[in-house]
Amino acid sequence: MLASCWQLAAGHLYWSMVFGGWYYLKLDMNKQNIDYSLYLVTDRGLARGRSTLDIVTAAVSGGVTCVQLREKNCPTLEFIGQALAIKNFLKAREVPLIINDRLDVALAAAADGVHLGQNDMPLEMARRIAGRSMLIGISAESVQDAVAAEEGGADYLGVSPIYATPTKSDTAPPLGLKGLREVRKRVKIPLVAIGGLNESNAAEVIRQGADGVAVVSAIVAADDPGTSAINLKQIIDEARNP
Repeated sequence: MLASCWQLAAGHLYWSMVFGGWYYLKLDMNKQNIDYSLYLVTDRGLARGRSTLDIVTAAVSGGVTCVQLREKNCPTLEFIGQALAIKNFLKAREVPLIINDRLDVALAAAADGVHLGQNDMPLEMARRIAGRSMLIGISAESVQDAVAAEEGGADYLGVSPIYATPTKSDTAPPLGLKGLREVRKRVKIPLVAIGGLNESNAAEVIRQGADGVAVVSAIVAADDPGTSAINLKQIIDEARNP
């Protein structure tokens, strides 16, 4: 068995073969109250020399409601250090931190969740290790992916790609708005749309049933990430409440 879990008043106590002993994960977020409306995915390659923490700070000040830390070519120790620094900033603002791919980093940094792709750790295995308290998001590239993830206990879905995007080269063909609508019809858990989204098309994905808009370059590569976040949040809020 990879992990055992005992629920305590404010968190979970785990025995894990992965970490070789006991560790305690404190719960900071109520999973039912997560606001996915403006979901930032970081990418240091697009940051134009600015630190990830600086980007996150500006973006959250502008209205970002959820942050996914994505590091594809980063040593584990550095990844954990970044996660801890960003978690410290976000915690006081009640903005959840999601770690891309790496459940070990998410647990080490006491992040609020982990986001897994179709080729990452299986959802069932991740849930056994992380317990019920941690958010687990799953990338869904088809209606079948979405249905399977919901049935498997995912907390939310990253539906992708809606449009073609240069920030990821290993994606499935774009789903488009029609594909997003089909996913919305089949699942009830929150949907975060991602892939080629920006100020010009964010409103439409909300109108088609997405609970949130995930962006990378629209904020990370912007001249002013804070202003870009302000503009996107306004567009999303107006689409939700026409």
